[in-house]
Amino acid sequence: MLILLAGIIIDVDHLWAVPLFDPNRCSIGFHPLHSYWAILVYCILPFFKVTRIIGLALIIHIIADLVDCLLLR
Repeated sequence: MLILLAGIIIDVDHLWAVPLFDPNRCSIGFHPLHSYWAILVYCILPFFKVTRIIGLALIIHIIADLVDCLLLR
């Protein structure tokens, strides 16, 4: 359970954004840890036994952010 909650740690990149909170901003592609390159890495992680659970947690996080982006439209 704690490993899945660790997937939330990628939201630390929201602290570097100006303004810090914008209700109309989509995280995907804007924040460094939500970039397309980072998402590619997150999709590779589940293929290795050592990083499988954290990779799945990060993918679940990105899917949740993607749903949020779709609801903004």
